[in-house]
Amino acid sequence: MTATTEQDQESRRPSDAFHVFDTTLRDGAQREGINLSVADKLAIARHLDDFGVGFIEGGWPGANPRDTEFFARAREEIAFRHARLVAFGSTRRAGTPVEEDAQVRGLLDSQAPVITLVAKSHDRHVELALRTTLEENLAMIRDTVAYLTSHGRRVFVDCEHFFDGYAANAEYALDVVRTAAGAGADVVVLCDTNGGMLPARVQAVVRTVLADTGARLGIHAQDDSGCAVANTLAAVDGGATHVQCTANGYGERVGNANLFPVVAALELKYGKRVLPEGALREMTRVSHAIAEVVNLPPATHQPYVGVSAFAHKGGLHASAIKVDPDLYQHIDPEQVGNSMRMLVSDMAGRASVELKGRELGFDLEGDRELVGRIVARVKEQELKGFTYEAADASFELLLRDELEGGPRRFFRLESWRTITDQRADGGMENEATVRLWAKGERVLATGEGNGPVDALDRALRSALEQTFPELARLQLVDYKVRILEGTHGTQSTTRVLISTSDGTTEWSTVGVASNVIAASWQALDDAYTYGLLRAGLRPKESPAESPARQPAGPAA
Repeated sequence: MTATTEQDQESRRPSDAFHVFDTTLRDGAQREGINLSVADKLAIARHLDDFGVGFIEGGWPGANPRDTEFFARAREEIAFRHARLVAFGSTRRAGTPVEEDAQVRGLLDSQAPVITLVAKSHDRHVELALRTTLEENLAMIRDTVAYLTSHGRRVFVDCEHFFDGYAANAEYALDVVRTAAGAGADVVVLCDTNGGMLPARVQAVVRTVLADTGARLGIHAQDDSGCAVANTLAAVDGGATHVQCTANGYGERVGNANLFPVVAALELKYGKRVLPEGALREMTRVSHAIAEVVNLPPATHQPYVGVSAFAHKGGLHASAIKVDPDLYQHIDPEQVGNSMRMLVSDMAGRASVELKGRELGFDLEGDRELVGRIVARVKEQELKGFTYEAADASFELLLRDELEGGPRRFFRLESWRTITDQRADGGMENEATVRLWAKGERVLATGEGNGPVDALDRALRSALEQTFPELARLQLVDYKVRILEGTHGTQSTTRVLISTSDGTTEWSTVGVASNVIAASWQALDDAYTYGLLRAGLRPKESPAESPARQPAGPAA
């Protein structure tokens, strides 16, 4: 890398006056259910660098082959534009000269420009976990920090269990901070390792430690008491200028301080510039992209970036938002790359329907009769068990039906039938037959599948794909069944939600019936009808030629 390139990279990096430090690849990876490959870690590192965090902690080189490989490949494959790569490790072992400690050597071998050392700051942990003296622990910190800085590394020190240690033996905890800073650590990070602290206490302790030591302080908060984000911001109020977080709050037990609410609060509430210009608008995209890499669904109710973060359901809210969205939103969702959504449910009023129609591209204002019909129909359908807040595509089809004077569909069902055979060897065979009309022609098709609904889906596709090749790129990506409250056993009413994708976007549809297959048919019918509309097709059948949609059952 040339000197000019290095200078260009430094100019793009966030100011060193305040650090946003991400530990998704190390602490976040300790969440139950997350198992990152090297390729996964490289992909997440790219997303975090694009977002503009200042530091990315990549793992513990030398502790396992995966982390060692990650650092080797990251050096070759990622030209970091904003972030500095950080290696995590421990102070030297008790009784071992630092230059002879293999894991310290592994930190240097990673060639990471920044190293975070975890150090004990709770006297009980020193004596019971490290099984050494308080004096030796201080020497371990001093020697390791000095050794790494002498090799040109920038060093941060994580004081593990600091707040608990400070409560038990404040003077020793302060000695740890002074020792780390005195040996050359750039930042001493106060860790709420067990996640039990509350914001007022965090702020008070950080303020006191800063006054007593003069060290530059950071905060690392776990979320066991549900206060990790609040504790992180409280530490900033107390004088911390370095925050450690994980994407989407991933981490050990219940997780860590969530990177995205912390950064959004710093930028939008505190007025601190901690990201590159324009990066905050990428926050929702980055959050969801990382969720995809770790193979966990994005948290729908996550602050700022969840799909429900700016979703409005109550009629009172909708009436106010129609006048001014700021009346029920603390920020403009576009600031974080999100968008406002109106949910249509049995709580909906006229304003909810008008705003939802506007969101979908329909101007319903001024037509009180039309809006009244839609509201009445939504309430009637939701009384039966339908839920349109989770099925925007089905709601849009309902809205179109009312606008156009009746259903307009690409195909008209004659009948469907499913057969399930139990074989003597315990295996199952599922077959479905669909009879329908499309473009004036009667079509009969069969399909086999892993279950009756899968067979029905395959039969429907077989019947339609020759007439509508656009269906070939549609894929069912989720299928949910729920037995509705107030019903019991085999006579219960069933609601089915189906999510479908065309490779670019997803949409959800709903069906309700006493028969799970009949409910599934309704959701499939809506899913493919909506998919064809998205593909730019328009149904040719008029409302008069196409009978109103019924919850069709199997053929006799």
